[in-house]
Amino acid sequence: MTQDFVHLRMHTEFSIKDGMLNPKKVVHKAIASGMKALAITDATAMFGDVIFYKAASAAGIKPILGADCSITNHYNRDDYLRLLFLARNHQGYLTLCDLLSRAWLTNQYKDRGEVDLDWITPEMADGLIVLSGFNAGAIGKAILNGSLSAAEQEARRLSQKFPHFFMELQRVGRPNDEMLVAESVKLAKKLGLPVVATQPIQFENSEDFEFHEARVAIADGFTLANKARPRIYTPQQYFRTKEEMCELFKDIPSAIENSVEIAKRCNVTIKLGKPQLPIFPTPDGMSLKDYMAQLAREGLDRRLKVLYPDEKKREAEFPRYKERLEREIKIIQDMDFPGYFLIVQDFINWAKTHGCPVGPGRGSGAGSLVAYSLGITDLDPLAYDLLFERFLNPE
Repeated sequence: MTQDFVHLRMHTEFSIKDGMLNPKKVVHKAIASGMKALAITDATAMFGDVIFYKAASAAGIKPILGADCSITNHYNRDDYLRLLFLARNHQGYLTLCDLLSRAWLTNQYKDRGEVDLDWITPEMADGLIVLSGFNAGAIGKAILNGSLSAAEQEARRLSQKFPHFFMELQRVGRPNDEMLVAESVKLAKKLGLPVVATQPIQFENSEDFEFHEARVAIADGFTLANKARPRIYTPQQYFRTKEEMCELFKDIPSAIENSVEIAKRCNVTIKLGKPQLPIFPTPDGMSLKDYMAQLAREGLDRRLKVLYPDEKKREAEFPRYKERLEREIKIIQDMDFPGYFLIVQDFINWAKTHGCPVGPGRGSGAGSLVAYSLGITDLDPLAYDLLFERFLNPE
């Protein structure tokens, strides 16, 4: 009877450069192979996760979310490293989203965003299952360079930093795969680390290899015939069945068993179909409701000074504006919309102060005095008898 196996490493078309799998269609490949779970681990990206999550969940396949991440090598940044991160729980998923955002926003090098391991706290590490990266990780590269002591040192460091750390094993026909598997198993046994077999999937079938090579060559700016073109992939990096994987690693059964064990430990649920607003930062722990109200009142004072330069006229008009503003504020607060107003005013006002064209307002939003006071619109709704209830109506 064939053992169960779960693919934990897969690049889809959302890896852009080196993946060809459609995240929806590949789910059916897993079903045909009798797999109960499947991971998506694009290259320093999670753009395909929602599509994959929905397709896998609908098909009865457990979705495992992760990323094959570029890691900053502080000793030689041109020789970058890789680690495979899998979200163990919801906090791990949020951690991975944060790490990838930070990598692309603050730590780009050449054409890649890099995760700096110094960013990861023990609390963050606990939500992740980490795989060593085989030939692209620091451990594997040290072994390939003939430095077993450096490999051991790196394995100790990573296993101490990440409580859910696995030594990764691969067999896809590269020249040094067998030597690296043997040395990785020895090191894992010496340090008491678990091993897991992965298949670096780049395309669906072995026949797709040439198409994949063409895609990679285009991305790297080479022609297929160019002898200087890097050749780092093999025809064996297709979606193997679980039978093929079990046969491939029949000499290391624990590596197959651990793929299933890891799949059991990864439990992420994503809430879909309902808008999720980011939490707007407020000063001194002030609530969203109070902060929005404060900004609206301050904004109204500024608007009225422009509308009514004469102080006596402004004082005379103030009560009706004040009454309207407070009524709108209460409705917005009661309907739990302060965060929405704060977010919109933030990017509208940023655009206005950075030379980006912004219109005066349109539709029902122009009927809001709060929106006018916050700078979202530039139309005085009282001057045109515009109704706030067209925008938000508590009834």
